[in-house]
Amino acid sequence: MGDAPTSREHLLIAFYQDNSRLLEAREKFPQLDISTVKLEFGAPIPSELARKATYIVTLNNLPKVEDAENIKLIHFISAGLDHSLHNPIFKETAIPLTSSSGIHGPPIAEWTVMNWLVASRKYAHAYENQKEHQWRKDVDKHFESIHDQVGKKVGILGYGSIGRQIGRVAHALGMTVHAYTASPRPTPSSRRDTGFIVPGTGDAEGTIPVSWHHGTDKESIHKFLSLGFDHLVIALPLTPQTTRFIGAEEFALLSANALPKHPKPYITNISRGKVLDQDALIASLESGELGGAALDVTDPEPLPADHPLWDAPNVQISPHVSSLGVEYFSRTLDIFKENLGRLQKGENLINEFQRGKGY
Repeated sequence: MGDAPTSREHLLIAFYQDNSRLLEAREKFPQLDISTVKLEFGAPIPSELARKATYIVTLNNLPKVEDAENIKLIHFISAGLDHSLHNPIFKETAIPLTSSSGIHGPPIAEWTVMNWLVASRKYAHAYENQKEHQWRKDVDKHFESIHDQVGKKVGILGYGSIGRQIGRVAHALGMTVHAYTASPRPTPSSRRDTGFIVPGTGDAEGTIPVSWHHGTDKESIHKFLSLGFDHLVIALPLTPQTTRFIGAEEFALLSANALPKHPKPYITNISRGKVLDQDALIASLESGELGGAALDVTDPEPLPADHPLWDAPNVQISPHVSSLGVEYFSRTLDIFKENLGRLQKGENLINEFQRGKGY
């Protein structure tokens, strides 16, 4: 009798959109049987599909606990997992859970700098003039407020993969970068990025910042904000400790320490809307305490059409799309591929969710 066929492991890709990348997944994982399923946002994976799966790649479609006995790894397409923390898979199983942290740096850094330059170069006015076929230099109106980024200071709250790529690009523009993390990073080895890095990007050794700061309390963050920044970039995970972490006190402190002859501080938020006190942000923009804000995230999302944030002065809002690009899905599969190899070798996974920390 011949040998019985070897049972192949099964990868299930569960998403709320049609998945056109099945061919790419098959090319990356020829050793796996692969299937996809389109489900409503947040809907549970049907039992008959979940029970066949060995691995799952998903945004927030998860199996029921009783259907997850054979699952060795669940990989999330997103960097933050706050949208799924309530799911029993997190609390009632020990299945390794990994995120796509590390792939968002390049597109979000480009989105960040794009918004800085749109604001500092007064691009919106040129665009409106172009639509009207008007050759207006508006010299008298804007000359005193147009500026470049050379010599500007940027404070980055959350110096992870996204913050590091923003730091890399900011440094290339001639800016000085100051990093803020929750835990201390006093040594070169502690400042290394040990997560997934898109080749040729980021700050793997942590050498770009001219200063490092840390803490989770108000005193620590206030000391950091007192350094005097032109830009404050918020790239923190949303946790109970970071909810409404930045509000009226912090905006006032930023403004009070604004550098002489520099524009008022500019806020960039690419983390989660609830990290900011949004009402306080609106008030600071309206009073001129802050110079402007670029927001890819709001509270709530979608932002209602009649919300006052839309009309706040010098605010630029996008609908949580700063990380998007044709490269996204391929890069998230690269992380899954790396972890698949590590899992099979019994090695530590990259981007593994720490159930005790919440991220």
